[in-house]
Amino acid sequence: MSLGSNQTVREIESVAGTQTGPAGILISSFFCCGFRKARCPKSPLEFRRVLTLRICGDMKIKAIGVLALSLTPSLFAAPIIKAQDLSKYREFSLGTNLADVLKRTDKKLSDVNTTHGAPTLFQEFTWWPPRLPGTSYRSDSVEQVLFSFFNGELYKVSVRYDQISTEGLTAEDMMKSISVKYGPPTSVAPEPAVTLSVGYDAQQRPIASWEDSQYSFNLVRDSFTDRFGLVIYSKRVNTEAALALEEAARIEKQEAPAREAERQKKQTDDRELLRQKNQKSFRP
Repeated sequence: MSLGSNQTVREIESVAGTQTGPAGILISSFFCCGFRKARCPKSPLEFRRVLTLRICGDMKIKAIGVLALSLTPSLFAAPIIKAQDLSKYREFSLGTNLADVLKRTDKKLSDVNTTHGAPTLFQEFTWWPPRLPGTSYRSDSVEQVLFSFFNGELYKVSVRYDQISTEGLTAEDMMKSISVKYGPPTSVAPEPAVTLSVGYDAQQRPIASWEDSQYSFNLVRDSFTDRFGLVIYSKRVNTEAALALEEAARIEKQEAPAREAERQKKQTDDRELLRQKNQKSFRP
């Protein structure tokens, strides 16, 4: 039977109409997908080959489409996850121990100030980013960074920007710049914002916050100098530190009379020792 004639085509269509199950579907789909517009096969063998290639081609196209759709969320998920990592500021990570932060900043233990020593240990030190060699200008927009530690663990980072580097920038400019790395802020403080205490003594005015269940990343402005800054802290450790500071203040207040009496006694004893020494060496 010659498949190249119109009569043969009609015969194949007739066969397709009488077929049931997969065979009829495959032959019918072949005609629906453009057999009439294509070159007519010359033999039954060529017909089967062309039909197989047509079906396989359609399956490949569908598979590629499904694969592309499945990969699309993954392509967008990576930047989102990275943008939401609020535990890091540049090369520093909350939870890092004191020794590692000292090494990264090229500081020594003698540079660390112990603000409270009992019953829990509070330590801090200030780091000024280095300047570029051979220039009098700062190589960084950051003027200084205060690292705060609770029992040897970095739990808060306070950043103060260089005033010249941020001259003329608005709060919206700063939020836009930070959002490039950390995503959109979770909250923006209304103007004028209330003054909040976010450190031991520092008074800061909040502008915007980036938060998740563990960390808080805050753009602030100094109430006195009007400089921009950042305060990044671990929510859990910051809560523990606040409670520990309250307990330390209570103990200091309770022990204050005894310490003052000891100080006065030592002062009296030192004066007496000096008096006795001068009595022996004094010559009129």
